[in-house]
Amino acid sequence: MSSRPAAGGGRWVEVDPARVTRWVEGFADRHGPPTTTPLGYGLLLTAPDGATAELHSPPGARPAPDLEAFAGVAAAPRRLGLLLARKGAVAVGVADGTELVVSKVDTRYVQGRTAAGGWSQQRFARRRDNQAKAALGDAADLAVRLLLPAAGTLAALVCGGDRRAVDTVLTDRRLAPLAALRVERLLDVPEPRHAVLVAAVSAARAVHILVR
Repeated sequence: MSSRPAAGGGRWVEVDPARVTRWVEGFADRHGPPTTTPLGYGLLLTAPDGATAELHSPPGARPAPDLEAFAGVAAAPRRLGLLLARKGAVAVGVADGTELVVSKVDTRYVQGRTAAGGWSQQRFARRRDNQAKAALGDAADLAVRLLLPAAGTLAALVCGGDRRAVDTVLTDRRLAPLAALRVERLLDVPEPRHAVLVAAVSAARAVHILVR
């Protein structure tokens, strides 16, 4: 479980789907037995002392009317596509439940920034931009080869890394079926590597809870 401050107050908590019921029990112990209100994106728990917890359904999970159904749906196996991208590196995969069943990581050299000035700096900047575009083009080709054939079986596409890089990859017209499956969640990941892709499976399946 991890926690971070939320814009506008409160905090976001990420909980493994198998631990959602236990987390809610702890919330009730601290704040009193809550009432449950179904939302289009999950459940709203309202405690007697005014504390609230918004449980957001994980990617690909259908809406649920109560906590028991929510916990069951959240923990159920789903096939998720994963696309992690930063300039010069991309990782794609398919997760079947908690298992990564398809994976590929690709890196391509993108020149670092230079402190040189004048024409030299501009030349390096153009070269770097061209390298980055070529790398993202390769990333789109990789997604076409590995993710696109699985699009019909995926409950959702979860992306991570640099939003601009991900957006650029998904502008490829060939990836329109995948772009249609993309969810709002963007995983905060370092430069994609295989270990990062493996860890992204749990992050993609986590239940996000906004506590105020």
